[in-house]
Parts: sequence; structure tokens; C-alpha cells
Amino acid sequence: MDNKGVYIVAEISANYGHDIKIAKETIRQSKEAGADAVKIQTYTADTITLDCDNEYFQIKQGTIWDGTTLYKLYQEAYTPWEWHQELFDYAKEVGITIFSSPFDHTAVDLLEELNTPIYKVASFEITDIPLIKYMAAKGKPMIMSTGIATIGEIKEAIDACRAVGNDNITILKCTSSYPAPYEEMNLVTIPNMKKTFGVEVGLSDHSMGSTVPLGAVALGATLIEKHVIIDRSIGGPDATFSMEIQEFKQMVEEIRNLEKALGRVNYDLSEKSINSRNFSRSLFFSADIQEGELITGKNMRSVRPGHGLHPKYYDEIIGKVATKDIKKGTPVKWELVK
Repeated sequence: MDNKGVYIVAEISANYGHDIKIAKETIRQSKEAGADAVKIQTYTADTITLDCDNEYFQIKQGTIWDGTTLYKLYQEAYTPWEWHQELFDYAKEVGITIFSSPFDHTAVDLLEELNTPIYKVASFEITDIPLIKYMAAKGKPMIMSTGIATIGEIKEAIDACRAVGNDNITILKCTSSYPAPYEEMNLVTIPNMKKTFGVEVGLSDHSMGSTVPLGAVALGATLIEKHVIIDRSIGGPDATFSMEIQEFKQMVEEIRNLEKALGRVNYDLSEKSINSRNFSRSLFFSADIQEGELITGKNMRSVRPGHGLHPKYYDEIIGKVATKDIKKGTPVKWELVK
């Protein structure tokens, strides 16, 4: 990650229909759409849960995945570990950073072999302090989603990184709802998170469209993560709330334009703004006036353009007299009155 602007991550997740060619094409198109990095997930159904269908492992929390078990969901959603080397090599070939979310120690070990440049802690793993310490001890930048964490658990996760000497931490405001409704985003928490925890803050977004990422950037987010898919018709567990590549590209362009617009604290006028002052209001004589005639509200007005005296002198000019004959439409100048 660098400091050149908001770091934009395309989350590929399982959005490739179990076809490595589509996965690689998603990486390529994400690069072309302006992503700084692509992210995958490193787990198997067996490393993340148990092959069990009792009530504890049934999904029935009102999600888009209700009706299946955790094991079956992760069997469908995982990225085969034997693909990782090829995907990492391909990302390097097309010139985009690739990293992953590991879900157990063995996944971290695999990613270390691949020389991953970054580690991402998923929302549901933020309470796994031993796993976080194991990742953070590798000395790579740490990104942690906070979708299900209390304020105390966020602090524990950050402290876990710092305990092993890693202070390169970005936490992500995240709403673990799929898709996430706007009413639950609470983006104004972002600057508070930065102040509270003393780390960089970004957004892992599961809402529809680019409204929420743009709002997050305006509030100081330094990283945006968004799920992408070449075409939603590919299907998969995350397809319904993922951006198609063209939508992602538009979001990237909007973020880059917003960065330019945010700029810096500045009260100076640009050259164009200075030129535009010619069209601002100023004092003009609004009637023909003879030498010695009294200046009143009937023969002087504040109008556009801006070539006369500033309107703040209006009351000071009223009651003075003309020093010479003056034509209607003449800008008011001090030498014309006494």
C-alpha cells in the first residue's frame, strides 16, 4: 500500500464460477478498471468449519445463504489452494498487487510461501486473537474488517498486532449484512474510529452502488474494498451484492475525481475564481449625474459586474456629490465623489 491516494481493492471472493480462467480474467479486468489490488480468500471448508449439519451449523440468520450449512457454503465458495500460485503469478504478470484473507495458520503458511505483501483479517475472524498474532508477526501490513466486532474487540485485535511489533494497521468500517442497507452503514463512525484507535481507517463495503464508498472517502477513508464480478450471471454466494467490472470502474473514476475535489484546506482563489470576480457585484452610477449633484439610491446601485467600488462602501458614498459630470453605467470610483 502507498500514500498516493485511496487504496482500492477488488474482492474477487468466489465470483468466478469455479473456473480459474474466469478468476484470472477478473484479475485482469480489475487491473484495467483501476483497482490497486485484488484480494482472494484462503481456506477450505475443513479449515474454517466442521462437516456437520446439526442446528449449530445450519445457516438461518436471515441471510442470502439461508437453507444450507456452513460446510456446504464454504465448499462452494473456497478458492482451491492449488490455484493460488497461478493466480499470484498471473497478478504479477498483469501488474496488480494480490493478497488474501487467511482463515487459519496453514493458510498463513501458504501465503507466506507465495510472499503475500498484505494480510487481511475478515470480519468474522477479528476475534481470533491467536490467528491475528500469527499473521501480524510476519511483519506485513495488516487490514482488519470490523463488521461483527464490538469497540472492545477492535481494540483487542489492534493490541494483538502491536503486541508482536506490527503497527502497520488499517481497520475497515464494515457492515456484515449482504447486501448492506444504507441505514446501517453509519459512515460518520469512520473519523471517530481513526481518532479512537490511532490507525488508518477504510471501508469494506457490501452495499449496492458507489454512494457509500464515496461517502467514506469524503470522511477520510484511506482504503476501499468492494466485491467484483465480471457478470452477475456467473452466480455464486456473493454475486448478488458484487459490482460488475464496469460499475467498479465507474466507482474508481468517481473516487479519483472526489480526491481531486477534496484537495486541501485552502481559502486562496484560483486564477479562474479571480477572473470570475469580474462578474461579482460592485457600485455603479445608475443614471446620468451632473457635477455637484448629490449621490443617492436613485443614481447609484450595487449591480454586476465587479469593476466599481466594493458594495460595502455604499453607505459611505451616499450623500457625497459628484466631482464631474458622470454618464450612466460608469463604475463608482473615489475620485468621482467628494
